Amino acid sequence: MRGRIGSWWSHPKTVALLIWLISAFIFFSLFLMALRNSSDTTSSSSFDSSISNVDRRSKLYDKMARDLDEHGASFLKHGETSQSLSLSDVFTLKDGSVTPVLKPANPPVRANVLYLSTEFSMPIAEKVQDIFNPHFDKAIWFQNSSMYHFSMFHASHHISPIPASKQEVEAEAAAVQAVARTLCPLNIVLDRVILTSTGVLLGCWQVASGTDPITIRAKLRNALPHAPEKQLYDAAILHTSFARLLGPPKASPTELHNASNQLQFFHELVNRLNSQIRGSKAEVSELWYVEEYDVLALALNGRMNVRKFKLGCSRA
Repeated sequence: MRGRIGSWWSHPKTVALLIWLISAFIFFSLFLMALRNSSDTTSSSSFDSSISNVDRRSKLYDKMARDLDEHGASFLKHGETSQSLSLSDVFTLKDGSVTPVLKPANPPVRANVLYLSTEFSMPIAEKVQDIFNPHFDKAIWFQNSSMYHFSMFHASHHISPIPASKQEVEAEAAAVQAVARTLCPLNIVLDRVILTSTGVLLGCWQVASGTDPITIRAKLRNALPHAPEKQLYDAAILHTSFARLLGPPKASPTELHNASNQLQFFHELVNRLNSQIRGSKAEVSELWYVEEYDVLALALNGRMNVRKFKLGCSRA
């Protein structure tokens, strides 16, 4: 018996087979370990990226929230808007009534925006009006609740206008539709409401799930290579305008004539609004390609042509 076993071990083919089996086992084990590490790294990288985007937005919102204290209420002095336009370029205020100034955009602004449906916008709009309307009467412009949107990317804007033929516009719209098919709907949470020095009341949001705004803007950049290099907003931001203040509170008591007291009053209103709507949740499932025939048509109820694309969530 021992002789037979010794003979088996001494056979060259048997030894070679055994070595091959051991080597294959070691290789397979190392492969599984590498695969597992790769998966963990990818998952960790994705997680870190997600955290990074959230942090980037939070820091951006922190900076925006300091703007009113750092620069004062410039909207009380007819300051600039957030898009390098003076308030007189955008609104007229006569006898306490606000009227938007609709100026033709030549060429039309071509904007890509995510749309917030009225299911989510109307409850917010009602709270905004309940808190601010009693104090500002007509010296305030409320964003149309059926047009709440998040600006993503401009194929052309009023600062860097890029003309396009009808065929080029059609090609851009088709490219944006193709991008929309690759995007997943966004589940978002209202991080906070802030009031800027230019008088804009903004809702600043975070992304709980879905395609991140940074990714959306990168995809649109690739799809629209002729777009202005300089875009209007930070790549991480996800914000929508609720209203714009255009004058001081009505029937202000004497103490509100002091700048610091005015700022305190504005902060108190914003804090009241935050206490009621901060943490609101919404789902965003449409990307719009909008030709604005009037400057800021989306904000001022101007002339526009809207093409609506559902987010398809394709992984291709």
